[in-house]
Amino acid sequence: MSYNETMVASKTTTQQLNTLLADLQVYYQNLRGYHWNIKGRHFFSLHEKFEALYLDAAEKADDVAERILTLGDRPYHTLTEFIAHANLETQADISDGAEAVASLLSDIDHLLASFRSLLSTAGENEDEGTTALMSDFIREFEKTRWMFRSWKS
Repeated sequence: MSYNETMVASKTTTQQLNTLLADLQVYYQNLRGYHWNIKGRHFFSLHEKFEALYLDAAEKADDVAERILTLGDRPYHTLTEFIAHANLETQADISDGAEAVASLLSDIDHLLASFRSLLSTAGENEDEGTTALMSDFIREFEKTRWMFRSWKS
């Protein structure tokens, strides 16, 4: 790939990464809401699990922002940018465990699709750093999806 082709490829990747970063911020905040507002007989287990997930989401957002910087671009960093560019919907007033898990699973499915799209883009552009990052995210989110689907059953 020529230098110009590499720069265009990086810009395409960083645009996708920035959208993912916005989605991860919405995902993080949705998880905080579930954590704070969960009620019912599954309170203890879900309260604890949602906390673990939002802490993990914060780390993943940091990884994505640092990847954007590594590729020479600027990550979104304001709430205004996150809301403007996110494809995930914010959730409010969810306190029922089953409803929170259903919403979580929907977010995870959306994020997995984003990871796979980025994996494809990064592969086409021979961007091994982004490929590795997305592969790790896919593995982890698939496991989380399996666990919460099992919880729902």
